[in-house]
Amino acid sequence: MIKRILVTGGAGFLGSHICERLVADGQDVICLDNLFTSQKSNIEHLLGRSNFEFIRHDVTHPIFLEVDEVYNLACPAAPGHYQFNPIKTMKTSVLGAINVLGMAKRVKAKVLHTSTSEVYGDPTIHPQPESYRGNVNPIGPRACYDEGKRAAETLMFDYKRQNGVDVRVVRIFNTYGPRMHPYDGRVVSNFIRQALADEDITIYGDGSQSRSFCYRDDLVEAIIRMMDLPPGFAGPVNIGNPGEFTIRELAEQVVEISGSKSQIVVARPLPEDDPLQRQPDISLAKEKLGWEPQIALREGLAKTIEWFRSVDLDAFRAPTPNY
Repeated sequence: MIKRILVTGGAGFLGSHICERLVADGQDVICLDNLFTSQKSNIEHLLGRSNFEFIRHDVTHPIFLEVDEVYNLACPAAPGHYQFNPIKTMKTSVLGAINVLGMAKRVKAKVLHTSTSEVYGDPTIHPQPESYRGNVNPIGPRACYDEGKRAAETLMFDYKRQNGVDVRVVRIFNTYGPRMHPYDGRVVSNFIRQALADEDITIYGDGSQSRSFCYRDDLVEAIIRMMDLPPGFAGPVNIGNPGEFTIRELAEQVVEISGSKSQIVVARPLPEDDPLQRQPDISLAKEKLGWEPQIALREGLAKTIEWFRSVDLDAFRAPTPNY
C-alpha cells in the first residue's frame, strides 16, 4: 500500500536521506522545511519526481495535511546553530512536536520522533542505556536543545497515553556522512574542511573527550525499521554506533584518509556542559529492530571526505555567524 508520508526537516542532512529512501520505495512524500540550516540542493534531485513535493514552512506554526505517517526531524542540531537563537530552538522542539502530534491525532497518523543523545547530558553512566535519565544542566547554554528534546519526548508519550497516538521515539547519537552541512560546526565537517584546505585541525580541550560516530546509511536504516514496526513498541531506542573514539583519534583519521598536510592543534577550551563521553548502548535496537551498524568509521569517513571533495564549498552559506 502506498502511504502519504510527511518528513519535517526533510531538506536537512538526515531528512533528505529519509525522503530519498521513501521516494525510492514508491511512497508519496511531503518534505516540509524552513531551510534555516538545510538547503534545497539536498532535495533538488527529488523535485521532479511525481511522488515528492516540497513545502517551505516553519514547524512552529500549525499546518493541516492528510498523511499516514510523520517523520519529525525538524530542529537545528549543531550547537552553534541551536545556540544562535535558543528560544526559537526550544519552540521548534516543543511547538513543533505539539503541531505534529495535533495533526497526527486528527488524522490518526503514526509519528516517529527523532530525539537525541543530548537528553543524557554529560552522562555519569557509560555507555548510556535508554533507562538512564540523564545529567542535564537545565539553565546552561545547551539546555535549549537538550531540554527541548526532552520535553518533546514527554509530549510524544503524553499524546500516546492520553489520545492513543501511535508514536515511536529514537535517540540519535553523533551521525555523519554526505550532505552534512560543511559549516554546521560539528567536528566531522570542521575537521574535513580544514584537512582538505591543509589548515590546522583545531580541537577543543585536549581532544580526549570521546564520541561514537554513526554513518548516515546505518542510521536511516534503523529509523525506517523503527517506523515499520507494528504498534506496541514506542521506544525510546538508542540509534548510534557503539564504536568509541576520542576527538583526537577522529582528527588523526581524517588527516590520514584525506592525505592532508594539516597539523592538529588545541585551539579552544572545552565548551560549557560539553559531554566528556558519549557512547550508546544499542542492546534494545538489536533486540527490537534487528539492527546494528555495518559501516566502520574509517569507511564512512572516506565516503564523507569524497563527498566534501565533490562539492563547491562556496555554494554553501554558514546559517549562523557562529562558524
